[in-house]
Amino acid sequence: MSILVTGAAGFIGCNNVIALNKRGVTDIIAVDNLEKSEKFVNLTKCAISDYFDKRDFIARVRAGTAPKPEAIFHQGACSDTMELDGKYMMENNYRYTLELYRWAQELRIPFIYASSAATYGAHTEFIEDVRYEGPLNVYGYSKYLFDQVLRRELGYLRAPVIGLKYFNVYGPHEQHKGRMASVAFHQYFQYRRDHKVKLFEGCLGYANGAQERDFVYVEDVCKVLMHFLDRPVSGVFNCGTGRAQPFNAVSLSVVNTIRESEGLPAYTLEEAVGAGEIEYIPFPEALKGKYQAYTQANLEKLRAAGCDVEFRSVEEGTSDYMKVLLQEYPTVA
Repeated sequence: MSILVTGAAGFIGCNNVIALNKRGVTDIIAVDNLEKSEKFVNLTKCAISDYFDKRDFIARVRAGTAPKPEAIFHQGACSDTMELDGKYMMENNYRYTLELYRWAQELRIPFIYASSAATYGAHTEFIEDVRYEGPLNVYGYSKYLFDQVLRRELGYLRAPVIGLKYFNVYGPHEQHKGRMASVAFHQYFQYRRDHKVKLFEGCLGYANGAQERDFVYVEDVCKVLMHFLDRPVSGVFNCGTGRAQPFNAVSLSVVNTIRESEGLPAYTLEEAVGAGEIEYIPFPEALKGKYQAYTQANLEKLRAAGCDVEFRSVEEGTSDYMKVLLQEYPTVA
């Protein structure tokens, strides 16, 4: 079975390929952009059959010379919520997705693509319906716009199309993402280096570190991806745990998992703050008006599609992730 994965050198894309490899699928066409060449490290974890630059591949699609897969996982995108170049964002995220989607329909093959919880913006209900959506940045809008294309065309599809609104995904193989890597990733290095982690002070009515997000472990996301490969049901679906948990829970899990590895007892939140091992810093001006202080995926539609994946809690997922990082980065400068 030949499968195309875009963004294959990226975070979710790499994990997507690994999940396919675990099934014995190695005929994988990887598409990405390696102008920042450090992402190649993720590809070394993967078994693939070919690699194409994203621009070269879409040119081949237009020319009719691209290799034809049996399914497409489209994970490639610019996911920087602070990117200000709207022309680039719309070309890279929206237009590229639209062309791949049209091609998949011509080939009559499943197309599973990355949408985002950023499409919801400041709304506090997270139901897959345009009435609950209103992106706060051009990244969210680039995802929102393609979701509308799919919704308009659902009744005319030649092959399944599944959009997954990813909530706050974290886990292995995100080391190349810089500032856009997860809180858990950054805090691992903060704690190993300085013996403390940093969180934003309260905002939008939330106490320090009490802003809540739906944090979903990347391996659980991949289980959802494999579900829709096996049992495709067209539509736009939330991909989160259905639980909003505070950033404090992430930080405490980071601190306590590393303390456990050092033979030290676990802290309560109050003890960690009192010991200076969780520190609150001023909320950035650049994020004001563009920040989701609360997200929680409504899973009714996902469950109705037959997806019964059990999602890890923040405590479970962060602990698993810290153990991976302790093995990969046993020493921190």
